[in-house]
Amino acid sequence: MPLTEINHYLVRANDLERSKRFYCEVLGFEVMPRPDFPFPGYWLGVNGKIQVHMALHGVPNQELYYLGTTPQSSTENSGVVDHIAFLATEPEEMYRRLERLGVPMRKRYFPQFQLYQIFIKDPDELLIELNFHQVASAPQWGAGSENYAEMPRVAGS
Repeated sequence: MPLTEINHYLVRANDLERSKRFYCEVLGFEVMPRPDFPFPGYWLGVNGKIQVHMALHGVPNQELYYLGTTPQSSTENSGVVDHIAFLATEPEEMYRRLERLGVPMRKRYFPQFQLYQIFIKDPDELLIELNFHQVASAPQWGAGSENYAEMPRVAGS
């Protein structure tokens, strides 16, 4: 049985409400119905599909609830995960939204695949990659984009 798509990932948020606001206001997620779990959190989705589970870090008995992390696990950055990526549409609209909200971003263009990317960080420093396909050339409004074709190569790649 092949995998077909990511179902969700769980973010342990240091400040649950701040993280929820970021994912909803910046990325456009909506709060979805969530079962009555014994710990605070949210399920967030787009177009009725749940993609991000969010739970409060540092709750009593968290070792019972959060199976992939331990008390020694990082509570900032991405831990062993480098980034989380989403497919997205309307790159200029997203760029303008991030700019308007003052969200720092890093932009890349991959001409070989007509792929434009915007990288941002959530409130706990988790790196989020937004992928916009079928972008024929590096957009003028995205000035300062890195170009994968011009990056130094690692030997053997």
